[in-house]
Amino acid sequence: MGTEKKTSPNVESRLRHILRMPQEVYSASGIVVNGRRLKSFVFTTDLAIIRNCDADAVFAVYPFTPQQAISHAIIQASYIPVFCGVGGGTTKGMRTLQLAQDVEGQGAMGVVLNSPISDLNLLAVSRVVDIPVIITMTKADTNIQARLDAGASILNVACSTETPQVVRRIREQFPDIPIIASGGKTGESIAETIAAGANAITYTPPSPAVLFKEMMEKYRE
Repeated sequence: MGTEKKTSPNVESRLRHILRMPQEVYSASGIVVNGRRLKSFVFTTDLAIIRNCDADAVFAVYPFTPQQAISHAIIQASYIPVFCGVGGGTTKGMRTLQLAQDVEGQGAMGVVLNSPISDLNLLAVSRVVDIPVIITMTKADTNIQARLDAGASILNVACSTETPQVVRRIREQFPDIPIIASGGKTGESIAETIAAGANAITYTPPSPAVLFKEMMEKYRE
């Protein structure tokens, strides 16, 4: 006799407006990191969004040289796990090692390295921290095995519109490697990426300006 699935009780604040992740992300298997299952990663460093969304974790990567003050503020303010960018493009070498150790000490659940990082630099980072090292890949011809041999724990596929195809190709060759992937802006693209083999999705939320515009339009009604 089958067990009837029960609806989870829902408790909400009267004042807080929660930014919801697309429902499609919940069909992903998730990646279990130190006992916590993660399916959705909100791609932002905006503390207001981080404090008011229902994502499982934060992908704190930004287009500037990583700074300890920024990672510290995000980790301290967030009540969900934070994965911090520690370089790979402009920032390389010993500084990535220092940043990785610093964010681990601050409480980050993992570190994220950008695609230009060398395998040797990746290996060095993986050996100085005891948290997962995520390597971002932006090209279909990335040498996945070399990245894994250099200590990458999780792949982050960010290949624009080619992401589902790249994820599918990786999954065929590496059936067990954890994969995070950018899901795009629509539920359909997220579902396609998960069907291709992604275990978790990074979601870029609307900017505060867009969210404010929607709120102001309601106020004018």
